[in-house]
Amino acid sequence: MTKVIGLTGGIGSGKTTVANYFEEMGVPVYIADDGAKRVMQSKNILAEVKSAFGGNIFDDDILNRAKLAQVVFNDKEQLAKLNAIVHPAVKLDFEEWVKEHKNHDYVIYEAAILFESGRYKDCDVIITVTAPVEVRIERVIKRDKTTREQVLSRMKMQWDDEKRISKSNFVINNNNLKNAREEVVKILKILNIKQKQS
Repeated sequence: MTKVIGLTGGIGSGKTTVANYFEEMGVPVYIADDGAKRVMQSKNILAEVKSAFGGNIFDDDILNRAKLAQVVFNDKEQLAKLNAIVHPAVKLDFEEWVKEHKNHDYVIYEAAILFESGRYKDCDVIITVTAPVEVRIERVIKRDKTTREQVLSRMKMQWDDEKRISKSNFVINNNNLKNAREEVVKILKILNIKQKQS
């Protein structure tokens, strides 16, 4: 049976970079944010979102993600409401995806809020990716073209590294790419996952 490696870390920690290293080495990767974007294109989910948050987050019946983000990333109750709509659909999407990769011993489930969403309970192994807070802030400002205040607001909605690490099997310090790649190789060896030869 395929085992699930939960890969998590705070915003800007470099989870996706680390996930890419695993993928390069032959481990299939499911990115929860991409799954959420996919399921949020479904008419049923969009109808639930519209019902929960109103029509003002839509422009001509098209969801305006920036408007939705403004609502949910500043209010934990609103975020919980959105997560209650999206997370069950993402879970189903992931379960279907795993069936497509059943010939692999392990797959990666990459999610920023692995613990907060309760999805860690479905994982056999958990890896937390860390990076210094200032590095994370700089990465997100550059990547998302956003402000420091908005990044800090989003960080407050997530568990801190200490709490994540306490529930993890492995920790990857991603303050530099070479170190992160070496850590991925070590974890693959410990879990006895054969690396894809490039």
